[in-house]
Amino acid sequence: MNAQLDLIFNSLADSTRRDILKRLAKQELSVSEVAEKYDMTLAAVSKHLKVLERSKLLTRRRDGKKYILKAEFEPLKKVDNWIEFYREYWEKVFNNMDDYLTELQKGAKNNE
Repeated sequence: MNAQLDLIFNSLADSTRRDILKRLAKQELSVSEVAEKYDMTLAAVSKHLKVLERSKLLTRRRDGKKYILKAEFEPLKKVDNWIEFYREYWEKVFNNMDDYLTELQKGAKNNE
């Protein structure tokens, strides 16, 4: 699972790849439709697409002579599970801090 998380985070670390996923979330697009928005070569866009495919955030299917791309969000559940651990941790830390500050305020009021 750690290897897949590494691939996903690597994929999401690049703003172009995040933008590609965002566009594909709205609709399936051909490789050329994806590429036309970016000021880079088709080969450069293809490299971005391959990174997304390796992390399973993107699938492609053949439709005649072109490839149609589709965003796949199932792998993001692994990221959400990973983040949830830290969300729970920080909520506990902040709740403990809130309790501590409340006690300090009560003590300060009693000393007035």
